Amino acid sequence: MAPTTRSKQSTPAPENPSESTSTALSPGLGGDIKQRPREGSRSRTREEVWDPKYAVDLATTTIDENVFLFIPNLIGYVRVLTAAASLVFMPYHPKLCTALYFISCMLDVFDGMAARALGQTSKFGAVLDMVTDRCATACLLTFLTSVYPDWTLLFMFLITLDFSSHYIHMYSSLVTGSSSHKTVTSDVSRILWYYYNDSRTLFFFCFANEVFFVCLYLNAFWVSPITSSLPIPNILLSSEFALKQHPVLFGNIVYYLTNITWPQVVALLTFPICFGKQVINVVQFWKASKILVGVDLAERQAARTQAALKSRAQ
Repeated sequence: MAPTTRSKQSTPAPENPSESTSTALSPGLGGDIKQRPREGSRSRTREEVWDPKYAVDLATTTIDENVFLFIPNLIGYVRVLTAAASLVFMPYHPKLCTALYFISCMLDVFDGMAARALGQTSKFGAVLDMVTDRCATACLLTFLTSVYPDWTLLFMFLITLDFSSHYIHMYSSLVTGSSSHKTVTSDVSRILWYYYNDSRTLFFFCFANEVFFVCLYLNAFWVSPITSSLPIPNILLSSEFALKQHPVLFGNIVYYLTNITWPQVVALLTFPICFGKQVINVVQFWKASKILVGVDLAERQAARTQAALKSRAQ
């Protein structure tokens, strides 16, 4: 059975099968919109496929409304600039780098709020946010490969997983006609449904994920132990029972307690969330792969059915 299409507009399919070919919209005479077949495009409704030339001309010539200058997108440009500036200072100014990086992260919250409050949501803004997030994280992980060369393969894997899972998820959303990559139903994946349909959960995982990587970055610069600002009670360091029963174990605990730094503490707290985020990326990649394979099978079955009908008609 062919999958149900979830599109933004529930436009009924034309009654004539010959009219079910994919079409796009292009300007006709007098500014009217007319259909124009698009070669190589999949079968979609009129509202789902637009002629690229018409879209470019509209973005260039429209003066009454400029999506590039929407308030949320202006905030998005500031995100790009602050993220880029953090990368400039990353090798030698960790405090300024961290401040700029987190400003860029936090602005992601405000541009979404502005978009909903002002009615200025846009596909361009959504993609701009995703590209900024992916590129900023990838650049940070790339820097971490120089700080922790023994873990280079792991950081390379995390970059690859982040990009590939989001790309294939975006593509599967386009193929199935979803209005947004965040539109995931619980019958497809309950994990992704919880992740995308609760803004607080989404922010919590994304923010903690970035905090963990930033703490790994700060660990290369921060050498002052936590005991310099928060002394450990002497009773924890002078337990005769612990020293006699488990001298090695207790000695290691005392050593780490007296030498652990703030970035290491925060990294330990956020590591489970970061690990969970990678699990979500794997689930996202796998579910999107299954969607694309299902669409392929449905199209191949439809093609065989159509070929059989044509052969019978002859």
